[in-house]
Amino acid sequence: MNVTPKDLLDAGVHLGHQTKRWNPRSKPYVYAHRQGITIIDLEKTHAQLEKACTFVENLVSGGGDVLLVGTKRQAQELIKEAAAATSMPFVTTRWMGGTLTNFETIKKSLAKFKKYQQQDANGELAKFSSKEQSAIRREMARMTRNFDGIIGLTGLPGAMFVIDTSYEEIAVAEAKRMNIPSIGLVDTNSDPTQLTYPIPGNDDATKSVRIIVETVVAAIQAGLAHRETRRTARVDAKAAAETAANGGAPVEIDLEKVALPGNLKSLIEEDKPAAAPRRRTSRAGAKVSAVSTEEV
Repeated sequence: MNVTPKDLLDAGVHLGHQTKRWNPRSKPYVYAHRQGITIIDLEKTHAQLEKACTFVENLVSGGGDVLLVGTKRQAQELIKEAAAATSMPFVTTRWMGGTLTNFETIKKSLAKFKKYQQQDANGELAKFSSKEQSAIRREMARMTRNFDGIIGLTGLPGAMFVIDTSYEEIAVAEAKRMNIPSIGLVDTNSDPTQLTYPIPGNDDATKSVRIIVETVVAAIQAGLAHRETRRTARVDAKAAAETAANGGAPVEIDLEKVALPGNLKSLIEEDKPAAAPRRRTSRAGAKVSAVSTEEV
């Protein structure tokens, strides 16, 4: 991780909420209260961020996915950029209740959405009546808003990363209920104990949110690189095992460079087996004698 506490200070991560709005459970991460503002301890923020990034990198390198969630205005574009850079599922418009706790129903809705998209692409949707087309397109527009980021999700994610746990309270609760590890940027007005890996910091300023998101994205990309390296190593090991089972490396022969003997045709004729003698029969079907091909 290339981020230092000084970088966090420059991004304003240390600025918490007003003291009258602070959550007492965030006290372990509070440095002081100054002029009615809660100041976050950036040393602890840096330690928590490093711990979260290590977990994310190990998870992704092992084949897991991270669901990125940020529906508040300051986080929407940043989460979309992070998802585009890492090919991870994301939610930026509205958290659908039951996305994790009722995932089987969500899968059916996703399958229906994919079916509509396929029908629209191959022209089958045009065969419906105008009224049916209008109804389907309205439903597709609604599904696009709700499912656009998770359309490729085939199972529960390995972890979830959120911006502002108070704003994403339902998502955090569902992840906790499904025993899915959660990582999140949590301000002083939120409860950090609801997250597996809380990152105390300012979740309202775009600059503060950006530096945390970019650090997590770097951890995801490092995990993807390790995953690809492992996959390549497995492929190479499998190829080496197959080669060893075949008695060594395969030898490539260029048939155009192979010299053929001049008497190849005569050698082939000599290797042909002699024709077996055939028996001559009378019209009555009785065998008369064996006649060889030489006699004929």
